[in-house]
Amino acid sequence: MVYARGAVCHRLARGCVPPDGRVRVTGLPRSVDPGSLRARVLGAPGVRVTGARVEIEAEPHGTGTGTPDELRREVERLHEEYAAAQARRDRQLGLVEEVRALRPVPPPRRREDPHRLTPVDAWLELADFVDERLAGLHARLAELEEALRRVAHELSVASDRLARASTDAPSAHVETTVCAVVTLDGTGPDAGGGEVGLELEYGVPGAVWVPTYRLGHRQGDGTGRLVLRASVAQRTGEDWTGVRIALATADLRRRTDLPRLRSLRIGRRQPPPAPSGWREPPAGLGDLFAGYDAAGPRPGGGPVSPPVAAGAVPVAGATGSVTGPVPPPPPPAPQAYGGPPTAAFPMPGGAAGASAETFGGAMPAPARPAGARPAGRSRVGGRSLPAPAPLAPGAPGGPPPPAPVAPPGPAAPEAGPPRPSGAELDYASLVLRGPDERADRRGRLFPDAPFDAVAAEYRRRADAVAALPLPGHAVRPRESAGSFDHRFDAAARADVPSDGTWHTVTVGEIPVGLRTEYLCVPSVEQAVYATLVLSNATDQALLAGPVEVTVDDEFLLTAALPTLAPGAVRRVGLGPAEGVRVTRRANVHESTSGLRNNITVLDHRVHVELANRLARPVTVEVRERVPVTSEPDVRIEERPGWTVPEPGAGPEHHAPGTRVRRVDLPAGGTAALDGGYEIRIPAGKALVGGNRRS
Repeated sequence: MVYARGAVCHRLARGCVPPDGRVRVTGLPRSVDPGSLRARVLGAPGVRVTGARVEIEAEPHGTGTGTPDELRREVERLHEEYAAAQARRDRQLGLVEEVRALRPVPPPRRREDPHRLTPVDAWLELADFVDERLAGLHARLAELEEALRRVAHELSVASDRLARASTDAPSAHVETTVCAVVTLDGTGPDAGGGEVGLELEYGVPGAVWVPTYRLGHRQGDGTGRLVLRASVAQRTGEDWTGVRIALATADLRRRTDLPRLRSLRIGRRQPPPAPSGWREPPAGLGDLFAGYDAAGPRPGGGPVSPPVAAGAVPVAGATGSVTGPVPPPPPPAPQAYGGPPTAAFPMPGGAAGASAETFGGAMPAPARPAGARPAGRSRVGGRSLPAPAPLAPGAPGGPPPPAPVAPPGPAAPEAGPPRPSGAELDYASLVLRGPDERADRRGRLFPDAPFDAVAAEYRRRADAVAALPLPGHAVRPRESAGSFDHRFDAAARADVPSDGTWHTVTVGEIPVGLRTEYLCVPSVEQAVYATLVLSNATDQALLAGPVEVTVDDEFLLTAALPTLAPGAVRRVGLGPAEGVRVTRRANVHESTSGLRNNITVLDHRVHVELANRLARPVTVEVRERVPVTSEPDVRIEERPGWTVPEPGAGPEHHAPGTRVRRVDLPAGGTAALDGGYEIRIPAGKALVGGNRRS
């Protein structure tokens, strides 16, 4: 299903379920959205899906025989060959410039020496040598430039092939495998090693489409054959080979959650209600992973802190680690949802001045009395010398160890119910942290998901397909669909490689009503235009896009088809009809009337002649316009024979004052139309010098 931007893919798999119920489906694209993975079992009522997640594995790819890698090596080879050919051409140009710079230089003459005659033979020999040498150098230069142009052409072709190559093949160095791990559980006959069918659904970016049409029409026939085709481009990272394609105008990234409407209360202030569906973390959550920590280091993992007995903590001393009793910690204070605990605990060994907030940080320096020298320097004989390093507390000759300092008490809880943020209430984005996280994050829900920089780069490259230039007269589906969304299913399977270029996919044939009409507006242009009037007889809208018109199996032109709602009628222009001629002559006569000749009468007479030179009868619609006035004293009288178009009856909107007349012309026949109008303007409504007309 290709949407306006992005696509949703369905993948089918069938096989035997292992005893543990974990199935791995490989071959997913690297740009897959992990949050869009869905799985369901087909043909096994007793088996159900209990878990589905995306896993990414990478391993060295030694052979590197993929097509993109071969193209990449070819481009690199041609780059080196182009650089070598350019260097040879540049050296040849240097030799040409050296030979061209050869000039005869006479020896210096002293003042007392007489003038000497220059031998002409020496000049001619030097000129002959330069000409002969330049002829050979220029011939070699022409060969090098031709070789350089040939290599540049091959390099441009190889670079274009590499840019258009499919992104489905792995790289030459690292092969990334994206797979879906599905956990199955069932009690039916197909469970426990039976063969079941599995359908995976996942979303990928980097797919766009625009509609195109092909319209076939035969003269004299009232129906047409409109074929809907789609130009599809995708760079998702997998080739779509032999797949059924459906096209939708919806926006895949549009949020579908319902907005939350807040109520406005008038009166006394009331405390906000507690959010529903939210609970504080349970007490004793840290003890949930005591057994996991006591199991020792994980295979391939980092070191794990040794288990600690209940009621004791390791104490660091001069002789090693000992265990001493520890008083019970104070009760935890209310904390933010998913955040670290706010209660403070004593430091191991009772370190002086240390608390849970300063664990692992630098100790603050003690206050220095007034007049004391800075620590680390001493004055000896008028010179400043570094002082000896202080002894550790408890060492021989050192200061006694300081007394333990009581840890600060728990933070005062905030008044009122807890107030989680909007991100903490977005349940779809919450992630449960595992035992490998920090102690203050294990077993808690956090809205921030881990960021995959490689997957983000793949998605960024895939989204670049949205910047492709559109074909002529093409319109984006979201721009032409308006407020409604439509879906079109292709009739046959198609192949769309992941190369980021446009590929044409035939969707199906759409029945439309079609008739040919000839239209002319002789007051604007004395030419008759042929048009096709399309009527959408289906229950789906026809989106705007280019349409290739063929008349009697001969290509005529490519026009722009507007959006056609179900039951709508639109007109598509086919260009001037050379076989139908129109001529218009207008005559304006000005006079006065009334008892005192105080009414100006402007008599406009229009004469239109039509001639049909085609071998078939045609119907021509002639359009004229009469002036429209808002003054009740100014009267406009029309001559009969012309009608006012009904609102909404035609395929387009008519301007005020439009008059139409339809004429049936036989093959080789002619017709003459007379019309016009009179404008009666009272003297009080006329402008002085304003009735000037050409």
